[in-house]
Amino acid sequence: MSMTRFLSGVVRTPRGGVSAAVLVLVVACALFAPILSPYDYAVQNLPGSNSPPSAAHWMGTDEFGRDLMSRIIQGARTSLSVAMTAISISVVVGMTLGATAGYFGGAFDRVVTAVVDLTWSFPEILIALILIAIIGTGTESIIIAISIAYLAQFTRLTRAQVMALRQETYIEATVNLGAGHAHVIFRHLLPNAITPVIVAGMLATGDAIILEATLGFFGLGAQPPTPSWGAMMSSGTAQIFIAPWIILFPGAAIAVTVISINLFGDALIDALDIRSRLREV
Repeated sequence: MSMTRFLSGVVRTPRGGVSAAVLVLVVACALFAPILSPYDYAVQNLPGSNSPPSAAHWMGTDEFGRDLMSRIIQGARTSLSVAMTAISISVVVGMTLGATAGYFGGAFDRVVTAVVDLTWSFPEILIALILIAIIGTGTESIIIAISIAYLAQFTRLTRAQVMALRQETYIEATVNLGAGHAHVIFRHLLPNAITPVIVAGMLATGDAIILEATLGFFGLGAQPPTPSWGAMMSSGTAQIFIAPWIILFPGAAIAVTVISINLFGDALIDALDIRSRLREV
């Protein structure tokens, strides 16, 4: 079955279709933020600060009179780019480490497993905070921190998949025919182990959005005037009784995006029957 036919089958389900539509809308907002934003997200209008939702400003304005809808649309670009970049790095590095450790075993496997188990024992938010304290704040630091924080789960998952696959007859035959280690890993093992990891990476993207928003809430992420959903919620806490929409709308954007990612991920898991495959590992 081609990937196009498979995805079309996923989106035909109620859960997959609704979540996919929401995600397409969010991604479109991130990609075309300058076009879709009704106002410049950085332009201040102090006389119009804390204005409630109206025909001119559908989601109201913040404490500096900036259009909240424009900032949420632009914040989608910040939050999604940080989360997706960080998880992509984490998936690539984690799969490489996990596949190498699971294939070769020995001392390298024991070292990788020990380091992964050590980082696995700490919450991602704690690892991210420690790393940011070392390397500093900013978007690049957030990406590095999130990618390292989620590295353990992809390494462990890939290692388990590879250790199960390397016992297969076709792998032994490939090795006996003289194939090199790199050929076996990248041409035979990883392509067959990649599906659960990619689905796990998609689900982790939702967690990464929450982590980025949390760090942004503490002022450790994208720095002003660049908007991020977490930083917008942080500024809205001081105005919660005066202008509650400042915190409600960014919070709703985070919730809707993360829920849609999780629902679409669950639809993929059901379609691929990954749960039964993982039980066999």
